[in-house]
Amino acid sequence: MSTTKSSSSIPIVPTAIVTGASRGIGHSIALRLAADGFKMVVNYSGNTSAAQKVVSDIQALGGEAIAIQADVSQHDDVKRLFDTATQAFGSISVVVHSAGVMQLGPIAPESIDIFDRIIQTNLRGAFLVLGNAAQYMQAGGRIVALSSSVIAKSFPEYGPYIAAKAGVEGLIRVLANELRGRSITVNAVAPGPVATDLFLKGKSNEDVLRLSKIAPLERLGTPEDIARAVSFLVGADGSWINGQVLRANGGFA
Repeated sequence: MSTTKSSSSIPIVPTAIVTGASRGIGHSIALRLAADGFKMVVNYSGNTSAAQKVVSDIQALGGEAIAIQADVSQHDDVKRLFDTATQAFGSISVVVHSAGVMQLGPIAPESIDIFDRIIQTNLRGAFLVLGNAAQYMQAGGRIVALSSSVIAKSFPEYGPYIAAKAGVEGLIRVLANELRGRSITVNAVAPGPVATDLFLKGKSNEDVLRLSKIAPLERLGTPEDIARAVSFLVGADGSWINGQVLRANGGFA
């Protein structure tokens, strides 16, 4: 999305909100969109120092950024996130929902607490962030949610995570239709295995090596790979992509 000009020819810098931007993929997306010329709202759940580091990195490169704490699974927190962002920077041009958690467990009664936790953050959170984005966003905006290419693999113990991410893919398609007439695109990016702390946690070296070899490109993705895909969808070249899932996974699925 290019910078527009007002009647006085003063450039208007668009604003982007990235949830879960204090670490991993969200961190890289925030840095990439700042480099693309967006004023950045760095959302985080609990790690204030990490979020402030992202803000400092963006400012060091000449960009504008603020950090706003909000739990995406909580209605009041998400509304406050959007209210504060609007008060700070004006209208919102882009929302990227990257916040999420990963925890594995079999489809069995003893996993119900894991299921509830994953659904609370990954699906309820997406519903709240996408819903607020639809209400606050200016015409011509872009909404992107993070899904996962693991949906196609159906690995054991991924049931709660896959259920939530499949729900996210359903939400973006419905929202794209609900926003008819406002020139707002709604898409998802579905990474394959990406070398982040969230992905690597709890996995043995053997597990990581095995997963890295599944894709024909024979490596794990990087957060920067996913940030480039998001940059495409929210930029001028992605303007005709709507209601789609971009599987950025090196051929993983």
